[in-house]
Amino acid sequence: MSGVNEIRSTFLDFFARNGHEKVASSPLVPRNDPTLMFTNAGMVQFKNVFTGLETRPYSRATTAQKVVRAGGKHNDLDNVGYTARHHTFFEMLGNFSFADYFKEQAIELAWTLITREFDLPKDRLLVTVYSEDEEAAGLWKRIAGFSDDKIIRIPTSDNFWTMGDTGPCGPCSEIFFDQGESVFGGPPGSPDEDGDRFLEFWNLVFMQFEQVDKATRVDLPRPSIDTGMGLERMAAILQGVQSNYEIDLFRRLIATVEDVIGSKAEGAQAASHRVIADHIRAAAFLIADGVLPSNEGRGYVLRRIMRRAMRHAKLLGAREPVLYRVLPTLVAEMGRAYPELVRAEALTTETLKLEEKRFGQTLDRGLSLLTEATEGMGSGDKLAGDTAFRLYDTYGFPLDLTQDALRPRGIAVDLDGFNSAMERQKAEARASWVGSGEASSDAIWFPIRERVGATEFLGYDTESAEGVVLALVVDGKETRAAGAGTAVSVILNQTPFYGESGGQLGDTGVLRGEGVVVTVEDTQKVANGLFVHRGHVAQGELAVGAALELVVDHARRTKIRANHSATHLLHEALREVLGTHVAQKGSMVSPDRLRFDFSHPKPMEAPELAAVERLANGVVLQNAPVETRLMAVDDAIASGAMALFGEKYGDEVRVVSMGAAEEGEKAGKTYSVELCGGTHVRATGDIGLVRILSESAVGAGVRRVEALTGQAARDYLTEQDARVRRIAAALKVAPGDAAERVEALVDERRRLERELGEAKKKLALAGDGSQVGAPATRQVAGISFLGRVLEGVSGKDLKGLVDEAKAGLGSGVVAFVGVADGKASVVVGVTPDLTDKLDAVALVRAAAEAIGGKGGGGRPDMAQAGGPEADKAGEAVAAVERALAG
Repeated sequence: MSGVNEIRSTFLDFFARNGHEKVASSPLVPRNDPTLMFTNAGMVQFKNVFTGLETRPYSRATTAQKVVRAGGKHNDLDNVGYTARHHTFFEMLGNFSFADYFKEQAIELAWTLITREFDLPKDRLLVTVYSEDEEAAGLWKRIAGFSDDKIIRIPTSDNFWTMGDTGPCGPCSEIFFDQGESVFGGPPGSPDEDGDRFLEFWNLVFMQFEQVDKATRVDLPRPSIDTGMGLERMAAILQGVQSNYEIDLFRRLIATVEDVIGSKAEGAQAASHRVIADHIRAAAFLIADGVLPSNEGRGYVLRRIMRRAMRHAKLLGAREPVLYRVLPTLVAEMGRAYPELVRAEALTTETLKLEEKRFGQTLDRGLSLLTEATEGMGSGDKLAGDTAFRLYDTYGFPLDLTQDALRPRGIAVDLDGFNSAMERQKAEARASWVGSGEASSDAIWFPIRERVGATEFLGYDTESAEGVVLALVVDGKETRAAGAGTAVSVILNQTPFYGESGGQLGDTGVLRGEGVVVTVEDTQKVANGLFVHRGHVAQGELAVGAALELVVDHARRTKIRANHSATHLLHEALREVLGTHVAQKGSMVSPDRLRFDFSHPKPMEAPELAAVERLANGVVLQNAPVETRLMAVDDAIASGAMALFGEKYGDEVRVVSMGAAEEGEKAGKTYSVELCGGTHVRATGDIGLVRILSESAVGAGVRRVEALTGQAARDYLTEQDARVRRIAAALKVAPGDAAERVEALVDERRRLERELGEAKKKLALAGDGSQVGAPATRQVAGISFLGRVLEGVSGKDLKGLVDEAKAGLGSGVVAFVGVADGKASVVVGVTPDLTDKLDAVALVRAAAEAIGGKGGGGRPDMAQAGGPEADKAGEAVAAVERALAG
């Protein structure tokens, strides 16, 4: 029972048998503490429970918590590999009581676990207590039978825990294991306490007080328990080794490092093996929890960890990317306890390959330049800050790696000079964007971006988190506070809200804090990574520095995710049906529907639309996982990933893959692979259904499809079905026969309209002219004239009638006025032999004036006009006759 996995399960099972709820580890990116870069203790996920802001259905809990200490105030990075116990990532085993049991049972449980379950010898154990905590000292005497020399009273803050300057706090009791006289060191509190002989492996925190202010501390009404045991330390004790890097987990990881690099973990090289084994674990867990390498924030810490491991791989002789080859061993060892490692294995592999490939070039170039720059320098010397900055700015060699490379030679870096060079570069950058165009319109955001940095986006993995207000903008100007009713733009240090880009609309939701509520109506991404939450202060006053709960509108985001993933499926389906010339020319992804524009020279036929819809829904029904990888943009496109129209890409891109092709040339391969930074469903089945609504033209050579997904698509089909049933009921046929019956009715109507038209023609041409109070055909100034008012005849039918009448006349003028729907239309025709004397356009304008119309147009032999005064149709005919008479 000494393996890491066995120790973890034994700990959790023991507390579960004692009434504790097993709670899964929270992510490494804290969701409920915006002041932390990474989760650094087991109690982080329970912070709001301890403070009373949140309640859980249990009052006791136990966890194996993932922890990273490699950034911010908790940073062990530089020590990793050179000490026996420092790690960037480790596991904290803990048990928690939320106003349930307190000191006595906490000590009893701890003592029972370590002496009975773990079978540690009692004579090699000792504890510390806070010097004023006589209660804890007395309990240890009674429960463990310790003598006074085994209970060490510590008067410092080492044994008094605080959450912050104010809030819950209380004394601690730490448990130590004596590794024997052969190991240097003294007991805690002694001059030699920094030695390794007495190893602290468990800390029991008795959350007993509340710090009201610097001078006031009161008893908590509901005291609680928070404990933390280092899993790796306990494994070292139980396995009888004096270094965490000698436990079973690290032995297997280091053995894999030896195998893939071909270098033994001996002598001076042992530290490099330890660094790689530790850092690959930290990197894999960070990537699995949504952190990807970048040049700022958490992503920068991850990049530092990865590149530090890569540098040590180079020191061991690696010439090609090797770190990803260690990953399968890690997944085999820890994947059962942490399934997120398994789910993210493909993403982690690609990310490691990409980073190591690119960094290999940077490292070789940087080390060569660094060697030249430090030639002749020795211990105690300093590298010029300008030189260090040139390595960073021009050659991509980070400052911390410059320091790490020089440390063995005792050479430091002139940090003041480096920072001065950095400031000069920023000033030049500011000067370059102040001016015109897009940069000018975003001028308010660039100084804020420079001051506070990019916003950490958490929204790939969560829809709620906590954040700190870094800046507020009202009416285009920065402000320190905004009251209720104010339209405000909010900048936070981190956010789950997606900023509009790539066709996907920005998220909406709510920001809540103590006495303040902000409704977020839109989120935009500006100034290279700054997320702007636009909305209104609905309640209270919002101030810079406020800590807020950030909650995305879940229902809206769910619909957007489904619609966004559906655009990927439609894109590939269109290419399969229409051809590979199809390329995306734009998109819009909203919660209501999706719009996808693509290149294609002609309208799509109904069978083509049906085929596209069938292919897309076939992948939906696969319920295949949607996978994300990080790749170099050139590699991604070379591998077949499609880029989005109009999108700007950096050196590294997210590649989203989904589904399996079931037919055609791609059968058996991934169905859709695209470069995309948007949010997506976890599996294609979450899309539910894809229904194309329409296909239309956008411009020359560009078509557009609009579609619905999920419940909206189902609602649409339900509504369409109801319409068909109503139509069938009205036709008195079965729904399945409704289409044929409607087609028959349409054909019958067309036949009747043709017959009616023919009858109207006959009536019009056979009349005697009584409708206008004159003979049908008469001589006017020696010209044959036929004028008539035709009731119920529309303008579109008049030309044909006039043509026929002209043919019947042989030579003359025809003027027909049609009256329908309260309007009058007039057509005047002149036979060819008279067009050199008479102009049909001039004659029709005379008629138009009589019926309240203006103008009219056509040719000398045929012209048409209209007017609103249908009751004066007879006057229009008379007007043409007067014009002929001269």
